[in-house]
Amino acid sequence: MGCFTFIKVMMILFNLAIFLGGGALLGVGIWVSVDSSSFLKLFGAVSVANQFVNVGYFLIAIGAVLVLLGFLGCCGAQRESKCLLIIFFSIILIIFIAEIAGAVVALVYSSLAESLLKPLLEPVLKDQYGNQKDVTTIWNATMYDLECCGFSDYGDFNNSYYFNHNNQTYPFQCCTNLTSQCNLNAASSSHVSGCFKQLLATIKQYAAVVGGVAVGICVLELAAMVVSMYLYCHLDDKGGIH
Repeated sequence: MGCFTFIKVMMILFNLAIFLGGGALLGVGIWVSVDSSSFLKLFGAVSVANQFVNVGYFLIAIGAVLVLLGFLGCCGAQRESKCLLIIFFSIILIIFIAEIAGAVVALVYSSLAESLLKPLLEPVLKDQYGNQKDVTTIWNATMYDLECCGFSDYGDFNNSYYFNHNNQTYPFQCCTNLTSQCNLNAASSSHVSGCFKQLLATIKQYAAVVGGVAVGICVLELAAMVVSMYLYCHLDDKGGIH
């Protein structure tokens, strides 16, 4: 087996795996979007990310991109199509540039994240926590797992639906060493951090793992671009489809 043939076969197998993985993510994303209550019951605390992104639509978008990439890469290599290969290369290049740009923006503007997210999540806490079952379940799991209270602190619950319908008390997660109701004095003396601060602290704690995964993804993208360009450039010698 020649070098060209070996790389072609590996390209097909690799993109077939991407296609199948993308299809699985697409299916899960549709399930989460259509039947979120069953997803919450099955995965419980895993679904806490729903507070920060819409997991269903996110999975649908990622799955669709992976299906498209897998199809282009697999068919491009199988049919030896320069057109499909260059489209495959271009899409990965765009994604790679977007990831680099996103990382730079995240580093530069990370301090603005709280001010951008708070106006979106604070009304959810005030109006739906304790009133909507799914929202309450997600926030309870978030606060329990991260050992936090509210988005910024216990003050997010002031004059909220939960606060007004529970004798002006706060969720028990807002108080430490709780022996009675979590009232204003107990919450203020507990100094429980907000969930956004705890989330950032958790990310920093696992920064090495997150960074390693990010680097691994970038390496795979670079390898995919190199292989697709190698096949593209050598198709003239193989008499490939143009």
